[in-house]
Amino acid sequence: MRKSTSLTSKPVLLAGGNPQIAKADGDRPVQAYISAMPEWKRVVGQRLDALIVSTVPGVHKGVRWNSPMYGIKGQGWFVSFHVFTNYVKVTFFRGTSLHPVPPGGAAKEARWIDIHEGGLDEAMLVKWIRQAAAIPGWGKS
Repeated sequence: MRKSTSLTSKPVLLAGGNPQIAKADGDRPVQAYISAMPEWKRVVGQRLDALIVSTVPGVHKGVRWNSPMYGIKGQGWFVSFHVFTNYVKVTFFRGTSLHPVPPGGAAKEARWIDIHEGGLDEAMLVKWIRQAAAIPGWGKS
């Protein structure tokens, strides 16, 4: 039987090192996820969180499907990230509306980028974050 995780215990790392964090709203579960990210990916997660918070004051945070999610209350989620073995995947839920369109993906409107070690383009991410936060997001945030 798998031991359940809480925000006070160390999360289980799933395939690729993705932290298993229960669905929850707020900064606390997002920070628990980031703290559990392995190796260099933790630095990427910390930087992504800082960029999103500084670009979108008052951003709503939560964890869904073992991924930190960022949104605007009443407008939905606009971006999330997820840990894989060799990269961190950043998904913009309405990515086809961004300019330039992020290169990854073919899932309806979503587009993503894969950030590999040493490959964080902060200037481009801030442009995408700013654009994504200004349009209606996905689901309920």
